[in-house]
Amino acid sequence: MLIVYADTIVSSGRPPLETLGEFMHRHIGGAFGRLHVLPFFPSSSDDGFAVIDYRRVDHRLGNWENVRTLTERYDTMFDLVINHCSRESPWFADFIGGREPGRHYFITLPEESDTSAVVRPRTTPLVSAVHTYGGIRHVWNTFSDDQIDLDFANPAVLREYVDILFFYVAQGARLIRLDAIAFLWKRLGTSCMSLPETHAVVKILRLLLDYARADVCLMTETNVPHEENVSYFGDGDEAQMVYQFSLSPLLLYSYAFGDASYLTAWAASLAPPPDGCAYANMFASHDGIGLRPLEGLVPEREVARLVERMRERGGFVTLRQASRREPGDGLKPYEINIAPFSAFGGRSENLRAYLAAHTLLVSFQGAPAIYIHGLLATPNDLDLVEVTGRTRSINRGQWQLSDLEKRLADPSSDQAKALDHFKRILALRSAQEAFNTTAQQRVLPSPKGAFVMRREGKSQTILVIASVLDRTQHLPRTGLEIDPGICVDLLSGSDVAAADGIDLSPHQVLWLDVSG
Repeated sequence: MLIVYADTIVSSGRPPLETLGEFMHRHIGGAFGRLHVLPFFPSSSDDGFAVIDYRRVDHRLGNWENVRTLTERYDTMFDLVINHCSRESPWFADFIGGREPGRHYFITLPEESDTSAVVRPRTTPLVSAVHTYGGIRHVWNTFSDDQIDLDFANPAVLREYVDILFFYVAQGARLIRLDAIAFLWKRLGTSCMSLPETHAVVKILRLLLDYARADVCLMTETNVPHEENVSYFGDGDEAQMVYQFSLSPLLLYSYAFGDASYLTAWAASLAPPPDGCAYANMFASHDGIGLRPLEGLVPEREVARLVERMRERGGFVTLRQASRREPGDGLKPYEINIAPFSAFGGRSENLRAYLAAHTLLVSFQGAPAIYIHGLLATPNDLDLVEVTGRTRSINRGQWQLSDLEKRLADPSSDQAKALDHFKRILALRSAQEAFNTTAQQRVLPSPKGAFVMRREGKSQTILVIASVLDRTQHLPRTGLEIDPGICVDLLSGSDVAAADGIDLSPHQVLWLDVSG
């Protein structure tokens, strides 16, 4: 899956959605079968995630015909921004005016309510005072005072979103991403995270899609600790796909410090997804690299060390307010904002390690999801941060199509090298039975400077070996579960002799076919 904003790639005088289609046709081809176009609806903030009207395409981006052109070429994912809507939405205007249908769509609280148990993703106030025709009301806004949370205890709200869901299906969506779903249901005195009622809503949406025989996959976006995250598979009756959010910061830590021990321990503990379900594996997206998924996996001192390393490479860290039920108090690091290539240094000499990390990423059980700026090795956009005042803008810049194509035409550019690498490894991956989403994954013990796992299909076994060190290292054959003879590295096409173990060059990744 390729993740992209509708206006990441632009050209003068043409709708960005049309330009995106042209870029995909010219330069991506069949490398990706799925396309996640981030919210393309009229919005008042947060780069599309404060939706004003869920049923219209933002006229600055194009129209539904442009969207349907993409859905005809790719299995396309739409966002259902379900937890909140824009302060400028017609529903909230109804709330202000005391009119139907929106007058009861939002959560209001008495001013003195105790919300200290709520787990927050931000440091901004959880509740905002709003002047309505009926007086001042206090509304719940998890993310910002422009993104007002909806009240799913009102069945009319769920009915509204079911209607939107099936509208998207009618427009050609093959995947639906439930944005910020973990925050959906609120009950004071609890964390208000992933409550049973939230899971019930996901089950209802899945049940309705199944009942309608809609060939649509639900994906949940829950940037939370691992066990909570994978709970959205349910018993195979909730989301069919769940992001492996812990994978991204664990990979980053491994390559930043040449230590894959935390990655190895986590990956060795993973349970396979339920039948008919799959993980989505990504290194970066339009958001930053979440740090909550490291809770319980990496000590806080090491998380702080990672944050400091990313600051040295031009990144930022956003904070969240801890709830009273969490250990410690005050502010906690929530997310690293940095372009994925800059997280590795952002220079041509860092490209080898950067591409190696992504080669390891696509080796994991599940479906790879690559963000457009990761695909193109785009560095930090500090100018855009200065313009918008938002640290997330560091990884949300635009390419002029003509400028990008000049870079891609130059085989020595970082962009051309990165795109060629991704296209090559994804094509190679898709041809291997051992990398099917149903193929088994087994992690082997290894020195901290390396990561080793076996991907085992019915007729093929691939031994994945990755060095996270910037120097050569030797792995003894003991523990690798490999015969002493010759095997083929699928990535290089070279024969590898393993009689005395395996020598790895800096940041080398091997896909050894050991099917026997």
